[in-house]
Amino acid sequence: MDDSRILKIIDTAIAREEEAYWFYTDIHEKVTDAAVKDTLAWIAEEEKKHRAFLMAYRSGTRDIDALRMTDVVYYAISEYIDEPEVSDNMSGADVFLIASHREKRSHQFYSELANLHPEGETRKLFQKMAREELHHKEKMEYLYSNTAFPQTAGG
Repeated sequence: MDDSRILKIIDTAIAREEEAYWFYTDIHEKVTDAAVKDTLAWIAEEEKKHRAFLMAYRSGTRDIDALRMTDVVYYAISEYIDEPEVSDNMSGADVFLIASHREKRSHQFYSELANLHPEGETRKLFQKMAREELHHKEKMEYLYSNTAFPQTAGG
């Protein structure tokens, strides 16, 4: 694959990270729960970091080894529970479920990009980005499960 095509793909990935940042920022304005707002601010900042990483990688100032490769707990919640609509004053559980669906789609996007490339640096880059999105999905599903099904005094 020629370099100009790879650069266009990376530009698309950068645009998706920007879109994700604005998506979470917009939801941040719709909720009132302080803890949910803090989590949305955190995930929006993560998307900014991904954008910055991709931009640095595109310019040649960052190596793909800067991204971690750690294990992920795969809750699979968003695979079984439908995504609610974004609305004003959503519950924390709905916010986290929406976010988990969004992160699942981002994981699929990067995984599909990785699968389009032969072994090498470009494939490794997209595999690592997919893994990052899977980490976000894990976090959102963990928060969803703890918000939707809180622990009670009885167990």
